[in-house]
Amino acid sequence: MSVPAMWGAHSIDPSAPLQFVINAASGSSDADTKRESIEAALQAEGRRGDLHFCAPQELARVAHEKAQRALSAHTAVVAVGGDGTLNTVAQAAHATGCAMGVVPQGTFNYFARTHGIPVDPTEAVSQLLRSTPVPVQVAGINDHLFLVNASLGLYPDLLEDREAYKARFGRSRWVAFVAACATLLRSQRKLRVHIEMGGTVRDVQTLTLFVGNNRLQLQQLGAEPEDTVAGTPGDGSMAALMLRPIGTLPMIGLMLHGAMGRLGEAAGVERFEFQHMVVNPTLTQGRRGVKVAFDGEVATLRAPLDFRVLAQPLYLLAPRRGETGG
Repeated sequence: MSVPAMWGAHSIDPSAPLQFVINAASGSSDADTKRESIEAALQAEGRRGDLHFCAPQELARVAHEKAQRALSAHTAVVAVGGDGTLNTVAQAAHATGCAMGVVPQGTFNYFARTHGIPVDPTEAVSQLLRSTPVPVQVAGINDHLFLVNASLGLYPDLLEDREAYKARFGRSRWVAFVAACATLLRSQRKLRVHIEMGGTVRDVQTLTLFVGNNRLQLQQLGAEPEDTVAGTPGDGSMAALMLRPIGTLPMIGLMLHGAMGRLGEAAGVERFEFQHMVVNPTLTQGRRGVKVAFDGEVATLRAPLDFRVLAQPLYLLAPRRGETGG
């Protein structure tokens, strides 16, 4: 379907229904609350929306279908959920070229907060109805997109432990912190990686390689790298953090530095900025892939791992810089 002359490639037709993609994993009562909240916000603004609740295993398919529908109708696909849901919908929106909205429901919500999107669902819907698509940076690792971070080594284990702790003790930042402490004190597997970045080639041992595409998260960890390339993490570049192998006592010190937002001061942490980096881990015999985490999800990817700032931005319904959310 061709785009009428009155509509730009990323303009929003206010008469077309927004396509909400909602992860229904959390149960029917929660689904009813989400539906009522979204529908009330739409009604207050005189707008329409199609709400699509789906199971986690259907999320990627539904997101792609609704992104295609949004593109043809000159509207946006809207992700309602945590980091994993946002990532899946962003993959579809970026691939099709349609605009995307966000109603965040995660623990930290770094992506939403970075772009001025309220963490309250009703406020988030109200704001996106008054927002226009703005280009934001997204990053890639092989064929996958990520919004906030990607990592290998210790960090994917940490995420898996965190989900187990959340399932048992509930969702909170303290539960996430305790889970992280348990993982860090238990696991000390060394990861050998060959890194190519520009004209630099390195072979290093690390416990984890963490790549950040979100300046807010790095600031809260106290782990922003020195400004060595154009732009800042999430706006022109990315940041890499490497944790060198250390003993138990230094690991406790590392956790305390991280809890106080002073990770960059901890011994054994190396930080640097980049736009493109190829990482080739040394794998044990018989293994053909490496466990990687991106935006809270864990998957096995084939090596080498190609980290890069993507040339094509994601068009996000968000306030323009200098504007405040309503």
